[in-house]
Amino acid sequence: MKYRYTRYTGDDLEGIDLEELVSKLSELLLASGFGSASGDVDDPFDDYDDNQRSEQSLHDAILDALLNDGLLADEAIARLLGDPADADQQSQLEKLIQRIIEQMAQQGYITRHPDRDAERRQREGAGADDGAAPPMRFEMTDKGLDFLGYRALRDLLGSVGHSSVGRHDTRDLATGVEASGAPKTYEFGDTLNLDASATILNAVKRMGPGALSGPGVDVQYRDLTVAQGEYQSACATVLMLDCSHSMILYGEDRFTPAKGVALALANLIRHQYPGDTLRVVLFHDSAEEIPLRQLARVRVGPYYTNTREGLRLARRILERQQRDMRQIVMITDGKPSALTRPDGRIYRNAFGLDPWVISETFAEVANCRKAGILINTFMLAREHDLVSFVKRVASICHGKAYFTTPHTLGRYVLMDYLDKKTKTVH
Repeated sequence: MKYRYTRYTGDDLEGIDLEELVSKLSELLLASGFGSASGDVDDPFDDYDDNQRSEQSLHDAILDALLNDGLLADEAIARLLGDPADADQQSQLEKLIQRIIEQMAQQGYITRHPDRDAERRQREGAGADDGAAPPMRFEMTDKGLDFLGYRALRDLLGSVGHSSVGRHDTRDLATGVEASGAPKTYEFGDTLNLDASATILNAVKRMGPGALSGPGVDVQYRDLTVAQGEYQSACATVLMLDCSHSMILYGEDRFTPAKGVALALANLIRHQYPGDTLRVVLFHDSAEEIPLRQLARVRVGPYYTNTREGLRLARRILERQQRDMRQIVMITDGKPSALTRPDGRIYRNAFGLDPWVISETFAEVANCRKAGILINTFMLAREHDLVSFVKRVASICHGKAYFTTPHTLGRYVLMDYLDKKTKTVH
């Protein structure tokens, strides 16, 4: 048997951090309609345009990340590119990208399936190649969404110097699990978080010198001592996301960063605050609640901004939550411009601050205050009228108003959420 020895160049796929690559592709994976021909869609869950994305767009995004984001060593890039006129070199790069896509599917970040509509158009097209492979599409999985939320949370907390976070600690002491306060004598109703050393010491003091020479220490009811811990409050949050048309206008995508914040907040709550809840409400011409797993599919549309309807739905959700703290986190970039009439019809007025729309919106803010619900508003625009509106909302419900940008939105939202650990709940 003869052997042929060649120079070992390694497997280029082995040198690629797949998790880092998925993070680099987050803008594509969470696309919100920015950069389309008009930015208009009739349905925020448009299946053809958003849920079943073209695999060609994924291919192009991976190629750009490999060449420009430092995921491959310079030597590997030079070897893969080679001579532009060499078809074999081009096929090597194409094969690597195809392997990456297959690896993303195998590890559960995406699912792949044929694009039936594109396949039909391909068959009907003049001179269609019957032997060509059918076009493929992809969509995000729950694992992919959870991973993007984890990476967004890690990056956001790292940028503000938080290496770890805990639960919502308050100044009230109670018999909890974390023993950070002085021990106290057990009283009926206390959680039996027994302080063993203090309890035995009480029994020894009561029994006197005979306690150590007898058969054992006789612990009685009056000797019981429990450890005190800081009271950990539970928080119910509704995240209100504005998906009106302005969220992708003016040369800036404001909705995709809002999606990333929602995923990061969900990841924080699930892993660090298991007693908290997070619900997501979209508001536009009307409002609806969506499961978090559908967030990647959501796109903005040709909608107005029905802030009152979003607040009303969020209030109804929170009124059913038995939590110490209940809050609405509203992310928007526009003034209220729509209202749901009693008969269900939508009243719209995009010109200025409509007095009727504004007064009804303020009335709903007051209803939230009466229900004990806090509203914190994160405004992505700074027009004079919007600033006045947001400040008025904050003053009515004693909430906070943040004027931020898509680049700093996540840091503001998470820091506001984490700051609640210093709040005292009565």
